[in-house]
Amino acid sequence: MPRPPSTAPLRAAAATAAGLLLAALTPAAVAAAAPAPPVPALTWTKPCTPGFQCDTAQVPLDYRAPRGRSIDLALIRRPADDQGHRVGTLFYNPGGPGIPGTAALPAAAPLFPEEVRKRFDIVSFDPRGVGASTTLRCFPDPAGEQALLGGLPAGYPVGAEQQSRWADTYARLGRQCAENDHTGLLAHLSTADVARDLDLLRQAVGERRLNYLGTSYGTYLGATYANLFPGRVRAMVLDSAVDPVAWSTGRTPQDRALPPFLRTGSDLGSAAVLDDFLDRCGAASPTDCAFSAGSPETTRTKYAGLMGRLERGPVTVGTGPQAVTYDEATAVSALAPLLYSAQPMPAFKSPGWAALGLQLQSLWTAADTPAAPLPTGAPSYQTQVLGVLCADTVNPPADADYPALADLARERSGALGPSWVWQTQRCAAWPAEAARDRYDGPWDRSTAAPVLVVANTGDPAWPYQGSRALADTLARGRLLTVDGAGHTVLGNPSGCAAGYEERYLVDGELPPRGRVCAPDQPPFR
Repeated sequence: MPRPPSTAPLRAAAATAAGLLLAALTPAAVAAAAPAPPVPALTWTKPCTPGFQCDTAQVPLDYRAPRGRSIDLALIRRPADDQGHRVGTLFYNPGGPGIPGTAALPAAAPLFPEEVRKRFDIVSFDPRGVGASTTLRCFPDPAGEQALLGGLPAGYPVGAEQQSRWADTYARLGRQCAENDHTGLLAHLSTADVARDLDLLRQAVGERRLNYLGTSYGTYLGATYANLFPGRVRAMVLDSAVDPVAWSTGRTPQDRALPPFLRTGSDLGSAAVLDDFLDRCGAASPTDCAFSAGSPETTRTKYAGLMGRLERGPVTVGTGPQAVTYDEATAVSALAPLLYSAQPMPAFKSPGWAALGLQLQSLWTAADTPAAPLPTGAPSYQTQVLGVLCADTVNPPADADYPALADLARERSGALGPSWVWQTQRCAAWPAEAARDRYDGPWDRSTAAPVLVVANTGDPAWPYQGSRALADTLARGRLLTVDGAGHTVLGNPSGCAAGYEERYLVDGELPPRGRVCAPDQPPFR
């Protein structure tokens, strides 16, 4: 029934006053000051992956106007194996940013500790702007995005012409997104917005406090939630963590002149793990690591020779023919991810670092064919990554000397360094309104329960020092160390660490301070 029209002016005045008040609030205060948003109603009846249940939740586009326009979140749930002894719901975020949880959970669920699978419903979701959730529409279709980005180098730009074209193209992408964002989503894609979504989903599944496991960039979501809603944490495992201070703002004024991945030391971490790989590969037989040259020293020399050869010109791999260039071979999106899974896992058909040995050996034996077509084409759906990446962190401006920053990264980190710089150069001219809801601290609010941070000492993406920094920064953080290589403990299993995570999630029992676990398997047998 319509409200009496005589109340409209009063309501309008109140809404205006509330809007002005909320506009002046920091993101940390928005959730507390705004009216409570409606809690989504879930039925878990949508078609889904066998063994899982799916649904869609409606959440506010803008938490400053929580009763205004809503957006959709795609959800997936794995019911607890032992419903009679169920503890509750555990939320899982795989990171990225930009990885859809609806795709990640079915793949990752077998890696969860057995008792966790028994005692928890495990729920994941596609964060706003990602996957099957409401996404940023910069183009009518993916073909439009590729028409703009398709001519860029497949790795990162090398040389003045490529670097200028790279910067100009991503500036055009930012303008395209701003001009075509008819829903206003661009300004509401930060991890702080996702944390508020997560709190609504917690309520929707009937949990008084949150149980959460976040890996990789999912640790940034966990740390953000823990500081926006510190009283609502029951148990939180953050696996392979981002240093939130270094990532969001930097720790010193000098940090702001560096791209965020250099502030977090991701270039240094990947270089250190590559060194470890070459040592271990060289100590292994060619049967176990195809790139082995018989010793760590000779294998390092062989790798340096391969990189020098690629710098002189592309090689052709396979029967395509398809050229592989230096920038592609050393890009974070190409060669470096093979460092992420150090352990062989036959159950998942994952050879671990053996796959990296095979890839390097295939480049080593490839023919020099400068006439082969050079690889071009940026990955699809970049806006799903950039919408979050560019909203969460301070980047050097578009007029900064990014080629010099790439040279710095190469000087301190070797061949893998420059790619870490050009990843976030894509954000240099991203629309400023994207940062509207950014949360940049404080990161030390006292949570209702301790937070468990878990990390490998040899993590190539988010170095171990970042996990240690997060555990030290959190008011109630505890660090569990795995003396092993690879990105995330979940993806490089340690039965020792899994046991501690299991006891913490089920019973709230923390591991002893300073505890160090071993991985289940070495990279090469």
